[in-house]
Amino acid sequence: MVELKTDTSIDAMHEAGRIVGRALTAVRAAADVGVSLLELDEVAREVLREAGAASPFLGYRPSFAPTPFPAVICASVNDAIVHGIPTRHRLRDGDLVSIDCGAELNGWAGDSAISFVVGTPRAADLRLIDTAERALNAGIEAAVVGNRIGDIAHAIGSVCRAAGYGIPDGFGGHGIGRRMHEDPPVPNEGRPGRGLPLRHGMVLAIEPMLIAGGKDDYHAAPDGWTLRTNDGSRAAHAEHTVAITETGPRILTARN
Repeated sequence: MVELKTDTSIDAMHEAGRIVGRALTAVRAAADVGVSLLELDEVAREVLREAGAASPFLGYRPSFAPTPFPAVICASVNDAIVHGIPTRHRLRDGDLVSIDCGAELNGWAGDSAISFVVGTPRAADLRLIDTAERALNAGIEAAVVGNRIGDIAHAIGSVCRAAGYGIPDGFGGHGIGRRMHEDPPVPNEGRPGRGLPLRHGMVLAIEPMLIAGGKDDYHAAPDGWTLRTNDGSRAAHAEHTVAITETGPRILTARN
């Protein structure tokens, strides 16, 4: 069941989204060669603490997970696509890092993700990240009243496929509100004009995930959480929480 949010509720979600944006900005600023993923998680925890917000990630355990998630960010490095658990791994020059973060404030959730390179970037990684951002923007531009979920999916998938990248099968965005994951699912590839009609008050987490090698295959790492590319190629992830309104899409997790 899809819950339509009131304008007041969307404003409240924006407050949660602003905290997510601050956390991601702080993590990006702290990420450097030699910094551990656990240290980045602590940076995000401090932002949440200062804002009086909780983490929807910490302790989260969906049906596929062997254990509750132990951190407030997902930190996925190089061939990790999403759901990477922060560890003592210290970042190396040239690592491609995807950070996913959420916040809960006054009963409302926000969710967003960024990808970046630590140290000296490879041109191929910058192109991959740029394409993820362009796919995200295309999905957001399609998130307008009168369109359908398939229009968002088609916009994202078209950008990814035109660049020659793979799209992890079965993973995509989702509705969001009182809980981090709500209906409807938002695929990263699909047919335009199909699926649920978009209405004022729907709030979606739109999140392209790209595999550099061009294949869609992936596997779960031994930790049961981290998804890695089968071919060992790198991956990128971008995400915003977006409200669909009569005046156009409203990004609730914008970063300074």
